[in-house]
Amino acid sequence: MRDECRIRHYSRRTEDAYVSWARRYILFHGKRHPSVLGAAELTSFLSDLASRQQVAASTQNQALNALLFLYRDVLGVPAPVLDGVVRARGPTRLPTVLSRDEVRLVLGQLAGTLRLIGTLLYGAGLRLGECLELRVKDLDVGRGQIVVRRGKGQKDRVVPLPVVSRELLRRQIDLVGRRHAADLEAGFGRVTLPGALALKFPHAATELGWQFVFPAARLCRDPRFGGPTRWHLHETVVQRAVTDAVRRAGIRKHAGCHTLRHSFATHLLEDGYDIRTVQELLGHADVSTTMIYTHVLERGALGVRSPADRL
Repeated sequence: MRDECRIRHYSRRTEDAYVSWARRYILFHGKRHPSVLGAAELTSFLSDLASRQQVAASTQNQALNALLFLYRDVLGVPAPVLDGVVRARGPTRLPTVLSRDEVRLVLGQLAGTLRLIGTLLYGAGLRLGECLELRVKDLDVGRGQIVVRRGKGQKDRVVPLPVVSRELLRRQIDLVGRRHAADLEAGFGRVTLPGALALKFPHAATELGWQFVFPAARLCRDPRFGGPTRWHLHETVVQRAVTDAVRRAGIRKHAGCHTLRHSFATHLLEDGYDIRTVQELLGHADVSTTMIYTHVLERGALGVRSPADRL
């Protein structure tokens, strides 16, 4: 199943999720092989997720996608075997958005590298994974832009680099350079490259330009990434820091790292930027996805002023 995912260039997260759902499906049916299971067993598994485990509709649909992939692409079972499987309908939710003052309070509770990451999440509208996977070569401090490589949907895009972050990024790159030099002196310093670039460019793995902008404090020794390498900072480190910052700032909203991206889009629309521009900066494939931010503008729902304000 992992081989089939990698042939199709699925992300590692998708690969891990699909394998996890296949494992849960097999264990649910007493370790019977999926080839002897059909639509009835698949429906019972999804029904258990919805009724007993009460998972979200998106989680249920992810499980269905993983199992359809297992049958069609891994086992080669014809699609008609899975007739009658129903997709769950998820609710339409509005994103949580922080005001500019609330963003200032949250960033004020962060320090050092974590504050720089928070500023980029808000100031450039980056997803957390996109921010942590930035390489030194992706930053153009002089032109004030960041090139996001292989974002969601394997798409590249260019986003603005906040002016307030330029000096901090220069210092961060200097820090990365010193740490990389120390790793090379210790016999390490090779970073994991995407795809087969390591074969095409044998010396690229030791170049500063390919190093992560936000490296982890310790070397990664996971065999999936080859030899000991300096991986990027783990997502949970930033997620916990931002959640704690929101709590310390006294903000009652349920906010996290992705809330800063939502706030970026909403504040751009409030400043009068065209929605197509915001769509490009966010990397949305469809403008209808970006339209959701028009419902949470500071001017009120749908930009309408309440008649009570005229009394």
